[in-house]
Amino acid sequence: MERRTIQTARCPTRTAGDSEQAIFPHAEQVLVLQRVVDEPDGRNRSVEIAYGVTSLAVERADPARLLGLTRDHWQIENRLHWVRDVTFGEDASRVRARHGPRVMAALRNLAISLLRLAGYRNIAQGLRWAGWERTRAFSLLGI
Repeated sequence: MERRTIQTARCPTRTAGDSEQAIFPHAEQVLVLQRVVDEPDGRNRSVEIAYGVTSLAVERADPARLLGLTRDHWQIENRLHWVRDVTFGEDASRVRARHGPRVMAALRNLAISLLRLAGYRNIAQGLRWAGWERTRAFSLLGI
């Protein structure tokens, strides 16, 4: 079970002569996000605290919206970057010359997108499905 709480405040300023000046240029709000995760057995609890700064004004992003935005950020991390790192072994790739890394990243992103469009939430399972018969991968492309 996970519980998230957030505290926000306008970005601190300092007095510079007759005017106030932001400590962080273009920053509007600071935030403290606390995540508490309790395991089902009730014995293990983890607490994580993250600090943030945003350029979104209070009028555009209240605490509830900021909480949602931070959660969406981690969804991207978990749905894309983690899949590329773990399922495709991107960090262990030995492709390093010229445009190779960008091309391989684009191909990995294409494969992930095609498998998600085909309904696979588990990309590793989708890769196994596509790998069992060579025509299956082409069917995802409509070929």
